[in-house]
Amino acid sequence: MIVLGISCFYHDSAAAIIKDGQIIAAAQEERFTRLKHDNAFPYKSIEYCLNTLGIAINEVDYITFYEKPVLKFARILEQHISHFPKSIKVFFDTIPEWLLKKLRLREILKNELHYRGKILFLPHHLSHAAASYFTSPFSEAAILTLDGVGEMATTTMGFAKNSDIKLEKQINFPHSLGLFYSAMTSYLGFAVNNDEYKVMGLSAYGQPQKYYSQIKKLIKINRDDSFQLDTSYFSFEYREIMFNQKLCQLLDGPARIPDSKMNSRYQDIAAATQLVFEEALFSLINRLYQLHPSPNLILSGGSALNSLANGKILSHTPFKNLYITPDPGDGGASLGAALYTYHRLFKKSFPKLLPSPYLGPEFTPWQIKTAIKKFNLPSTLVSDQKKLNNILSDLLISQKVIGYFQGRLEWGPRALGNRSILAAATDRKMQDIINSKVKHREMFRPFAPVILREHTKNYFITDKNIPISADYMLLVYPFKKSVRSKVPAVVHVDGTGRLQTIDDQSNPKYYQLIKSYYQKTGIPLILNTSFNVKGEPIVCTPEDAIKCFLNTEIDYLVLGNYLIKK
Repeated sequence: MIVLGISCFYHDSAAAIIKDGQIIAAAQEERFTRLKHDNAFPYKSIEYCLNTLGIAINEVDYITFYEKPVLKFARILEQHISHFPKSIKVFFDTIPEWLLKKLRLREILKNELHYRGKILFLPHHLSHAAASYFTSPFSEAAILTLDGVGEMATTTMGFAKNSDIKLEKQINFPHSLGLFYSAMTSYLGFAVNNDEYKVMGLSAYGQPQKYYSQIKKLIKINRDDSFQLDTSYFSFEYREIMFNQKLCQLLDGPARIPDSKMNSRYQDIAAATQLVFEEALFSLINRLYQLHPSPNLILSGGSALNSLANGKILSHTPFKNLYITPDPGDGGASLGAALYTYHRLFKKSFPKLLPSPYLGPEFTPWQIKTAIKKFNLPSTLVSDQKKLNNILSDLLISQKVIGYFQGRLEWGPRALGNRSILAAATDRKMQDIINSKVKHREMFRPFAPVILREHTKNYFITDKNIPISADYMLLVYPFKKSVRSKVPAVVHVDGTGRLQTIDDQSNPKYYQLIKSYYQKTGIPLILNTSFNVKGEPIVCTPEDAIKCFLNTEIDYLVLGNYLIKK
């Protein structure tokens, strides 16, 4: 039984394929097209999935779409009509795209891909829930999903056991924690559906209490721990701009102009935004525990990428265990759609854990060598992996920046060691060097540490049970004060780090490189950031990696076992 899952037309289009319940391949369209957050139909991702399995499109038994377009279209029509005439511009901007593309999925599959098999459509939040639950180690768990909006729901609560998922309660549009956070992202001068993580990073520089009372007015927590937005401050129901002048008056001034200088007022607003989001989130989770007092919590949806909140969940709620899939957003919902279809049809038990987050394309030594020749780059082949790790650890010790390209591409928005930029974390200047000379991004942005898992508790103040999702760089924990001075390049201004834990099973090459560095320095972690520059997706191919290397001040590039010096 082969199932292909698809998500597209909004942001982060993707495709994923499973065979007999086993995850074979998954990738986001942006990695192939090089258009960040590409929302187009995922032709290239589908082609990659089919090629990985070595099949043609009509060998797929089911294609499952991650939401129900007709229901979503009905909500949008109602939304525009209820706000007429204020919504007229957005109406004429969006409705043609719906009629020409978003409602034509069956036609695209049949006429353009010539698919003749069965096509299914799942509710948006059910796809989110399945993406995390069916890749988790749990046979039962309470489930919370939250994002901007699906068809109508923005938040759902439920419970899963064995192959069954039941979402019992939901909060509907326009009341949305995801849209609240996105609106504040826009107010702070960042891009919606792209830069929400910048607000997280910025929040550490501010004083939340300065704007807490104002931002608290935006969200009302009800007696049943659900929430409501005060929509009088927002305009996302009828305009492309997400907030209105009333919000600017509440926050003592105009929104920040994109790319303008940051000041303390915006830092304080970011801090208050994060705090109010966390309070609403923890309230929901505590209510969920009352409904389903399982020790296990599943979190999914785009808002589950708020790693700053994620790291506090187990210490602020009764749950003992937490799991979030590597891609809990819309891209990951393609995998959730495929997994739910299989397990719902066959009612079979599922693998207890995602076998690997490395589900994207990989390239042969011949393909890598061909790419190097294409760019006429001198390179050294170091066939012995131990010798290569020894060379690279010495380069890290000497404060060199390394582009690291290995194996299969990561699934999700985080670089997990196969498409990463690596550096030592022992010099505070390294953070500024990579921000300005390599990533070309804002100087307030922090960098993440990757740490040998067995040393995690020596460096971080963590939960008793460190969630597996720490492997996917989805949780922020405080560094212990005693070690902060040892690795200042990855310690954020608030003393935290968005860590990635690593062991010899999850990624042997990556683990052994860091272990080689540890054996020489006594430091079991290094700096890891995604292999890309501002505005571009993470590199996919050897050619992508070489172009990024040549256009930045990365010192060395490692492509498989080939070492290239700038």
